[in-house]
Amino acid sequence: MKEQNIYQLTGCAVMTALMCVLGPMSIPIGPIPVSLTNFAVLLAVYLLGMKGGTVSYVIYLLLGAMGLPVFSGFQGGLAKLAGPTGGFLLGFILTALIAGFVMERFYGHMVITMAGMMAAMLAAYFCCVVWFMIQMQCSVWYALTTCVFPFVLIDVIKILAVIGLGKTIRNAMARAELIFDLRNRTRCR
Repeated sequence: MKEQNIYQLTGCAVMTALMCVLGPMSIPIGPIPVSLTNFAVLLAVYLLGMKGGTVSYVIYLLLGAMGLPVFSGFQGGLAKLAGPTGGFLLGFILTALIAGFVMERFYGHMVITMAGMMAAMLAAYFCCVVWFMIQMQCSVWYALTTCVFPFVLIDVIKILAVIGLGKTIRNAMARAELIFDLRNRTRCR
């Protein structure tokens, strides 16, 4: 059990660091930029499960809230959380929880995994739309056309990349005995 905790803590630290590197990289296409944050969150969940992936993201979120420039566009601070993109930043907690739950229950079933990740992104979209409507005092349609429609195809591509890359990384980590089985928390061999 102690060895498992060390691997989980190390995995959380590595995935948080990856989020800090990928999160700021973004392409501004309007008030909501295209970023790699959700890619990093889904990859963390794929590799570490619900608890590890969610903890990694929450640590990343706290680092950004404290002012480190780890959010899109190399920004940080509470103002970024309170701004128009704050809904996505907070919604990714739900993304990690939902995708992690599906990963742990249905690991190995790629169609279910992909559907779970898409459902997890829908939760983030919902949070973003509601947050954006409150912040910008706009209609649901405007929020959807700004916060959801431009990102759906890009996010599907990210999900496919996470599944492909995640499976490759998990297999390599299992061969090196550096990862535990998501279902029964025993060492992968």
